[in-house]
Amino acid sequence: MKGERLALRIDDIGAASKRYEVYARRDLALGPVRVSGNFLFLKYLPPFKAWGPYREMRPQEWKQVFRLLEAHGAVITVSVTAAWVNRDGSLTPFPRKFPAEAAVLREGVESGLVEIANHGLTHCVLKGHAFRPAWRHSNRKAHREFWEHVPLTVQEEHIRRSQEILQETFGVEVITFVPPGNVFTEGTLSIAARYGLKVLSCATPPRSHPELAIVGNERVLAFHDREIVLEGVGWLEARLETHRGRRFCFVRDLAEGAGLP
Repeated sequence: MKGERLALRIDDIGAASKRYEVYARRDLALGPVRVSGNFLFLKYLPPFKAWGPYREMRPQEWKQVFRLLEAHGAVITVSVTAAWVNRDGSLTPFPRKFPAEAAVLREGVESGLVEIANHGLTHCVLKGHAFRPAWRHSNRKAHREFWEHVPLTVQEEHIRRSQEILQETFGVEVITFVPPGNVFTEGTLSIAARYGLKVLSCATPPRSHPELAIVGNERVLAFHDREIVLEGVGWLEARLETHRGRRFCFVRDLAEGAGLP
């Protein structure tokens, strides 16, 4: 409704899941025979392809987004995955992998248009190279970082390192946590709070919590960089027009009513 607050949130910035998360949206029917759309190369082809691969957003696209935000009196929360996962499982910090993109996002932060949120260190499970595309099945589940089966010691290292990288890169306190794929545990939340994260935003019901303000997605327009890469900045412009009259804010601002722990 007009006048109500709405937070824009774009996810997956810097995440290698855009390269490795490859799965099919449908199977291949050959008469009475059905072949899995995830078999071999099928998942890379339309109409089977459901997600990756696609490229990172370019600096010029970010500048277009910033101009669009200014024209609509809007701001945006940018969920950054702090390190790129290389095929061998090694990690490259976001500002080293994408220096030009990091620089333009810093400009957005300094101009008051951008809030940086923590979207994990890897966005995926590294153990056993589970993040790599599989020959015969989807690897989508491997592109969620904070499953129950991931030891809390590993989760803590990921949250610690991601906070360190993001806060050093952008020179600001990062307090909003967007767990990749909406997956987290109570242990994840306790660790996140210990490293300065105070607000949780993802597809989960808003609720009170002793350690973080869980705002969910009810007043959040959440999308991925994939929409802009594949459909252009006009995709975002159309959404802003749809929500004209709303009071745009950062995700962290939604926690004000709930009260930060």
